[in-house]
Formats: sequence, C-alpha cells, structure tokens
Amino acid sequence: MSMEDAPGSKARAFGPTMKRLLGRFRPFTLAVVGAVVLNAVGIVFTVLGPLVLGQATNLVYEGWVSGRMEGGRSQAEVVADLRAAGDTTMADMVAAMEIVPGAGIDFAALGRTLLLTLAVYLLGSLVMFLASRILNSVVQRVMYRLREDVESKIHALPLSHFDRMKRGDVLSRLTNDLDNLNQVLSESLGQIVMSLLTVVGVLAMMFTLSWQLTLVTLITVPLTALVIGLLGVRSQRQFQAQWKATGVLNTRVEESITGHDLITVYGRDRVTKELFDAENDDVYRASFSAQMLAGLMMPAMQFIGNLVYVGIAVVGALQVASGQLRLGTVQAFIQYSRQFSQPLAQLGGMAAQLQSAAACAERVFELLSYPEETPDTGTATLPERPRGEIAFEHVAFGYSSDSPLITDLGLRAAPGTTTAIVGHTGAGKTTLVNLLMRFYEVDSGRITFDGVDIAELRRSELRSHMGMVLQDTWLFGGTIEENIAYGKPGATREEVVAAAEACYVDHVVRTLPDGYDTVIDDDGGNLSQGERQLITIARAFLTRPTVLILDEATSSVDTRTELLLQQAMQTLRAGRTSFVIAHRLSTIRDADTILVMAHGDIVEQGSHAELLERGGAYAELHAAQLAAGGSLDGIED
Repeated sequence: MSMEDAPGSKARAFGPTMKRLLGRFRPFTLAVVGAVVLNAVGIVFTVLGPLVLGQATNLVYEGWVSGRMEGGRSQAEVVADLRAAGDTTMADMVAAMEIVPGAGIDFAALGRTLLLTLAVYLLGSLVMFLASRILNSVVQRVMYRLREDVESKIHALPLSHFDRMKRGDVLSRLTNDLDNLNQVLSESLGQIVMSLLTVVGVLAMMFTLSWQLTLVTLITVPLTALVIGLLGVRSQRQFQAQWKATGVLNTRVEESITGHDLITVYGRDRVTKELFDAENDDVYRASFSAQMLAGLMMPAMQFIGNLVYVGIAVVGALQVASGQLRLGTVQAFIQYSRQFSQPLAQLGGMAAQLQSAAACAERVFELLSYPEETPDTGTATLPERPRGEIAFEHVAFGYSSDSPLITDLGLRAAPGTTTAIVGHTGAGKTTLVNLLMRFYEVDSGRITFDGVDIAELRRSELRSHMGMVLQDTWLFGGTIEENIAYGKPGATREEVVAAAEACYVDHVVRTLPDGYDTVIDDDGGNLSQGERQLITIARAFLTRPTVLILDEATSSVDTRTELLLQQAMQTLRAGRTSFVIAHRLSTIRDADTILVMAHGDIVEQGSHAELLERGGAYAELHAAQLAAGGSLDGIED
C-alpha cells in the first residue's frame, strides 16, 4: 500500500462507517434499550411540564380577569352581556376561559399546579440522568474494547506494514483519532437519543393542542435538512483533511524529536521549521474550514427557530383573540416550539461532530482492516534441549513480487558455531536475519531449526529460543533492572547482576545514584549510547538463547568498550549458534564462517584467513577497512 492510499487520504461514505461503529454497541443492546426507555420516560415528564405550566398561566390570567368582573353572575351571562355590548373579541376570549366571575386568582390551585410542575421537571431530569449514565458507561466500554482491538491489531500486523506506514500517522490514529472519537461519542450519543425522542414527544403533544400551530413549527424540518445538506457534507470533507493533515504533522514532529541531533549537525533547522510550518498551516486551514462550517450549524438552526417563534406568536395571538385557544395553551405551545427547535439545532450541531467522529472512525477501522500476519497454525515442536542447527534450503524472497532480492540461497550453520555476515548496503544481510526470526515469510524454499521447518513452528516458540541485539538500542521507561530482565520475566536480582557483570555493565550501573533501581527515560536519554548498548547485550545474555543474533551490536561503543564486549560476547556465544552482522572486522575475525553477500546471494564463505588468501570480495572489504583507518564505514546495512 502506498502512502497515497493510506487511511484518511480519501473521503469515505458516512453511512457505512457509522453503521460499523454502531455495530460495536451490539453486545450492549440490553443496556442501550434500557437507556432509551428511561430517556423516553424522562421525555414524557419533560413534555408534560409546559402543559402543566400553561395551566398555571391560565389560573393566573383567568383569575385576574375574573377578579375584575362583577360577582354573582355566571360566565355565560358575562359572555352574553359582552356580545350585546358589541365586544365580540372579548366575548370570544372569555368564552374560551374557565372562570367564575368575581372569584379572583385561586392561589391554592396555583400552588398545587406549581408544585406539580416542579415534580414533573425533577422526575424528568432524574430519569434522564440515569439514562445518560447508562449510555456513557456503554460508550466507555465500547471505546475500551476498541482500544484493545487496536492494540491487539498493532501486535498482529506484519513487520512489512510498519515498513510502509509512517510512525507518526500510526500514533495519530492511536491517540488523536481514538480520543476524538471517544469525546464525540461520550458527548453526543446520549444527546442524540434524547433529541430524537424529544422531537417525537413534543410533536405529538403539539398536534393535540393545535394542528395549525404545529404546521407552522414543521417549517423547521425542511429548513434544517437544507442546512445540514449544505454544511454537513462540506464539513465532512474538511474533517477528513484535518485528521489526515494531523497525522502528517505528527510524523514530522516525531521525526524532528528523534532526529534532533542530526538536524542540528547538518544545519537543517531552518528547513525542518519551514516544513513544519507548511504542514502546520495545512492543519490550520483544514481545521479552520471544518470548525467554521461546524460553527455555522448552530447559528443557522437558531435563526430558523426564531423565525418559527415569530410565526407561532402571530398565529397564536390571532387564535387567542378569536377564542380558539386559551392564553396558557399558546404559552405552552411556545415552550413546545422551543423544545422542538432546540433538539433540531442540537442535531444540526452534532451532525458536524459526527462528521469529525466518522473521519476518525474511518482511519481507525482502516487500521483494523489491514491484513495480519499469516495465522500461526504450526504444530511442530523443537526438542526440549535444541542444538541450534540452522539451515537455509533454496530460499527465495523479495520485499515485493516484482523485485526479488534472494533467489536461491543455501546456508547451514552447525550447532555452537558463529557465522558472520558482511556485505555492502542492500546485500541482504539483515534480510537473512528477518527471515530467520520470521519477521517475513519466505517466498519459496525453507529454513529449518534442528531439522524442523520454522514455518511449522509457532512464532512464539521459535523466538523463545533466540536472542537478538540490534544496532538501534531500545529501552523503555523503567529501572535498569527491569530493562535487563525484560526478556526473562521473574528473573532474580542475582541473575540480573550476573548478566550485567558478564557484559561489563555492572560497574557503570553501580556509579549511578540508585544503582539497578535507577529509572531511565523511555529512550534511555540519561545514558550514553554505549551504556544503552551494554544494557541490551546484558538483556540478551540473561535469556541464555540457543541462537544468538548480533546485528551491528558493537557499532555504537568506543574501542575500549568494544574490547570488553568481545570477551563478553565470546562467553555469550559459547555453545550457541550465533549470527553476527558487523562492519568492524575485529568483531568477526574469529568467526567460524564468514559469509560475504551481494544482491541477496552468498558470493564467498570461509574463515577470515581463507577469504583473505582468496583475494576476492572479502579481501576488498578488508582493504577498504584498512584504508579507512580500521572501519568499514559506508558498507554496513
């Protein structure tokens, strides 16, 4: 997969992504249904609130009107007198009321109505709080499982995947995308459910009060759809661009931090800053456009709501004046219109957030869709005490199908022997080791371990008998003891110290304030390069592997330390099959067999003395080393 085809480089369909995302809620269907039911009950209470409050308004207004009338008369007699006097409008209004002339405001009934209103709203809030708590719990469980799946996927991907995908973009998917998805779901899912139920409940209540005013309110729906159609699609594209640009920027930051020394040495500070500024500007522009479009949603919805409010006020006033509605009913309807337009406005605002979440979800699901390593179905086992005989039989391999690197390689390493591998850059030295460790699978032929095809072994069993020390040291945040014991969980302090002493790192550790309990940075920044390399060698020493792989293991230490390591590695290699990739001939001079590789093939093999005597490729490398002052600089992998 090229970087042009990387996740986030193309906008994808919103519907399928959200369907896949909601599918992750299926195991929690019962909890979700329970939350929806509770929300529905809460909405019922909330919808009843304006109706009860409208009754309180009627009690106040109609009580005030009745108090200004002469007592001892019936409502019908008052209406008849008003009509006789020619005041038809007032007569219609009084006829629609429920009054007793001269009675005034019934404060007892008003008090009961207000208490009922308070109880309705409190119960509605309590029930919806419980529903929100349940939904948030479900969201966090879904995100917990999604993070688990992503973490498991990272470990299940083949090494070749990381060769083609930038580390910063992977980190962006694991952090920014998942965090944004978590935030949107936590804030929006419950609100979406509540808004949809509110729209349905309020709409039903409005139809029971006045179908004419309901039709005025429904003008909101097509206008809302128009706003979402115009702004939503555009915001989705911008959110896609935003998160893609964020991944690119994270890659730049990660490279700038890890390569800070080289950037400074080569005077690339200004160029690096210019590249960062350009990529940061891409993030700014995409984010600005996305947030601007998202920010327009809510004001547009509020404007539509205000238009509807004006329409309801005008039509409602005319209906009150004609006696078709009571004043409290219009007041309740105005509240219902707000309850109707507010969730629509919220849905419009959340549509932009969902577009952002969909963009992030697409990138995460893309990662989860990458093909994993071939299934580990091996049933073969190694002997309880393996000898360490390694053989390559007619092995062919290429990193891509159209450019094979190794065509027909044969090699046999006897148990307990040391095989050194040298050659120019791209000769295939490290590839040989990657195939042996099953970081990559051979295209044809086979590799055997004590006569057993390693493809028939489980990777975990194969690697449990191997130790590896690389040129690039890797230490994690923790104590020195924990770093040395990384390959052997449960190792005692005595075992750790013994390994450190054998690799000449013990004296370095004891000079530190806390000794083996010294906490180091996750990149070992508070240790020198040589000290970090010593720790990784001690780590391999502690595991006592059957097969040992040293890939430029001493290239980062000084000459004096290298001499100490030579002695340590001789002890480490004793009785073990060892493969050593090195460009310092001093580290491979005593190897049992030296392989010279070129273009994926072994062009020479033999001992140091034999190869020098032949005067071939190895002799040329040796001469180049001498000419360079004792180093084969420029020919290592």
